Amino acid sequence: MKKLILGAALLGAATWAAAQAWPTGKPLRIIVAYPAGGVSDVVARALGDKLAAQLGTPVVVENKAGASGSLGVDAVAKAAPDGYTLGFAAVSPLALNPHLGKSPFDPQKDITPVVSVMYSPVLLLGTSASKAADFKGLLAAAQAAPGAVRWATSGQASLGHIMLEQIMAKSQVQITHIPYKGGGQQMNDALGGQFEVLSTNAGPAVLQHIQAGKLKPLAVGAPARLDSLPQVPTLAELGQPAANLSSLFGLYAPAQTPPAVVARLNAEVNKALALPDLRNKLQATDNVPTGGTAAEFARQIAQESENNARIIRAAGIQAAH
Repeated sequence: MKKLILGAALLGAATWAAAQAWPTGKPLRIIVAYPAGGVSDVVARALGDKLAAQLGTPVVVENKAGASGSLGVDAVAKAAPDGYTLGFAAVSPLALNPHLGKSPFDPQKDITPVVSVMYSPVLLLGTSASKAADFKGLLAAAQAAPGAVRWATSGQASLGHIMLEQIMAKSQVQITHIPYKGGGQQMNDALGGQFEVLSTNAGPAVLQHIQAGKLKPLAVGAPARLDSLPQVPTLAELGQPAANLSSLFGLYAPAQTPPAVVARLNAEVNKALALPDLRNKLQATDNVPTGGTAAEFARQIAQESENNARIIRAAGIQAAH
């Protein structure tokens, strides 16, 4: 027994020493679970630049998109837990995808949440095909003609789909779901008036379409109104608190990454998020910096997972095939 205790103590000391020496100058790799050029990619690269400067070690950003973020997070789950491979993604690969039977990893056993980085608001927008002036008008149109209002999302079982199901359940209306495979074609068809409303993440391109009068903002899924669209109410303000959802993004590490390394990473990201230039870069894309402890981030993921499981069961949502 004494040998076992001594062995455990020596292993713990070795792990602590390795964590204290981290990083050694070896490059850090951040795997972004989405394509290059998107808002999440831009933010991850800006964050990587700050971490490289703060830690004095190179930071390489790689894109590994696919399966709604699950491919990138799976690459993190299978990496060595030494603090040199991290992932940047929304929480949906951990809190939504597994409930649809399409996760190649165990979100509770294979991934360590490091820190929340930002939330990305979700806008509900009317197109030229819609006569609704506001959210109330949208519901009125749906009540007057069940199923006639068409709502486009970025995909089956996406966050927008979850929002739609919550709104239909709360308001007792029927709205036709139009799932797309990603946002590019969805936006093209929105500008062409192929459906009445769409849900999409906020960002500079979307704001330009709003300012040009091509899309009409009806509501936003976010904890608070956006500075760029102060006249647009949140879904919570409109009596739809369960649908008031936004995309939470954060940094992840493989399970078994030394706690001291996770704590150092968490502190460094919080330090970076406090810098005015990084905060301004996020806010310029309508994303809101968050931060906080690793434990808080883990609790947020667990809560969202629980909420999603309940919604998916109640609405009978099936994964796209």
